[in-house]
Amino acid sequence: MDRLKQLMMEQKSKLISMFILAVLSGFAIIGQAYLFVIIVDRIFLKGYGFSQVIPLLIGLLAVLLTRTLFTYLNLRTGIKMASTIKGKLRRSLLNKYSNSPLQASLHGQSGQKVSVMMDTVDGIDSYFSSYIPQVIQSTVIPLMLLVVIFMEHWTTGIIILITAPFIPVFMMIIGFKTRDKSEEQFDQMAAFSGTFLDTLQGLTTLKLFGKSQQQKEKIRNSSLRFRDTTMEVLKIAFTNSLALEFISMLSVGLVALEIAVRLIIFQDITFFTGFLMLIIAPEFFTKLKDLGSAFHTGRTSMGAAKKLEEELTETIQNVEWGSVPIVSTEPPHIELNQAGFSYNTDGFALRNITHEIQPYEQVAIVGKSGSGKSTMLNMIAGLISPMNGEIRINGKKREQLREHDWFDHLSYISQDPYLFSGTIADNIAIGSSKGASRTEIIKAAEKAGIDILIQSLDHGYDTQIGEAGRGISVGERQRIAVARAFLKRPSVILFDEPTTGLDLQTEQILQASIKELGKNSTIITVAHRLHTIKNADKILLLEDGELRASGSHEDLLNSDAVYRKMVTVQQGGMAQ
Repeated sequence: MDRLKQLMMEQKSKLISMFILAVLSGFAIIGQAYLFVIIVDRIFLKGYGFSQVIPLLIGLLAVLLTRTLFTYLNLRTGIKMASTIKGKLRRSLLNKYSNSPLQASLHGQSGQKVSVMMDTVDGIDSYFSSYIPQVIQSTVIPLMLLVVIFMEHWTTGIIILITAPFIPVFMMIIGFKTRDKSEEQFDQMAAFSGTFLDTLQGLTTLKLFGKSQQQKEKIRNSSLRFRDTTMEVLKIAFTNSLALEFISMLSVGLVALEIAVRLIIFQDITFFTGFLMLIIAPEFFTKLKDLGSAFHTGRTSMGAAKKLEEELTETIQNVEWGSVPIVSTEPPHIELNQAGFSYNTDGFALRNITHEIQPYEQVAIVGKSGSGKSTMLNMIAGLISPMNGEIRINGKKREQLREHDWFDHLSYISQDPYLFSGTIADNIAIGSSKGASRTEIIKAAEKAGIDILIQSLDHGYDTQIGEAGRGISVGERQRIAVARAFLKRPSVILFDEPTTGLDLQTEQILQASIKELGKNSTIITVAHRLHTIKNADKILLLEDGELRASGSHEDLLNSDAVYRKMVTVQQGGMAQ
């Protein structure tokens, strides 16, 4: 895979280290073989005493320890390389998802993304920690051993040259099948993870609609498919191991037969040479066999690499940011010039939005469901970038500004703001980028109209809430989000239908909070309620992804039939 090769070439120093260690390991193997043969030859054939071969035994022990050390360092280098590359891949995936979180959320399930970032990235570990070190060792060491074999006994070298190619040929045949099966395995794993997480998140809904048993069967079938695919990969691995053992055993047997015939019948080689060949030949085939096993894991990693390649090359429009700072703390002047956005080629498109939003203005964005209100708000917020046209902040293109500066000036309160597992105080404190004291958190909660409710709880601000705000109502989540805004004191605040589904009292509290925030900020609200619309300085009416009209409530009521009909329906009357 191109990406694997590119990542590998970035680790040149580690590759050179592994090559040097392989050469040193080769010399250690050759030295070990010679010392072992010399010791056996001197004790059993030449009648040396034990004391006379002690220096050789010490040398053999030193060589064995040295070989073990070089092998350890080689594998350790591979593990370090794998760790570095996995970190880079995870950062690439995280950057892809975080640079455009809204777009990323539309592509696949959350569980699938988690599976790709964790399991699939881990799947390439063996390529760098096992396969690459073994390839280097199995390239360098067998060549060194082959040189020694031809120098000592060329006929053994010929047998090895004839039998050895069967191992890489078989590796290629098995390897391609392994890669295909491993790709299928990672697909099944991602599908299973996505289905499982979706089910956990929607368990209450499934229970209420009586679909829990049906979903249970879906998870069961998904897990069985993953199991079957995994077993197929293991079956190939066992077949691979069996075949490699058979080929290696047969090849070493042929070498041993040739040595025995030459040593016993023809008697044209010495015991030293024959025994040396019987020691070195298995080492040669062991390295090739190890390469075969590593090749299997390498092919499995290829499947993971292909999956990562597809994920990283899948087009998601990232939000671009620059390096120009925002110096002023005043609300900015915002311009939309022919700005447009489309989620995909066949889907909804926001087109040609041109409008200026003045500092401290209160703007309401209205229109039918699906007209593009939330998309326009996301585009202003910087969660998505215009595909056409541009957005300017104080005369500068938004992509020239520093991301951190822009989001420091901005608060975005959605219909269902996300709260994290933790205390209420921790969730409010998220609003401050510089850290907030308990006093500041309480003041922010007071302004948001939720302090009395929090104080009534047994643990007050230290009350634990569940993931996604479980345990508190939608209205309470909204007020905690508003408290974040008071703590942050932003110059631009975006509301996405903040009062939808709330009771009248909670809505009045939120409206009062929004009015208070508007004293020091520009307020842009996606709104449905008439009183919210009427109080806006300017109203933007969207229809089918286009800006149909803009103006005050009275202006649009007199000049636009669509707006007039919408207001009439809100008032409970009959449209004219």
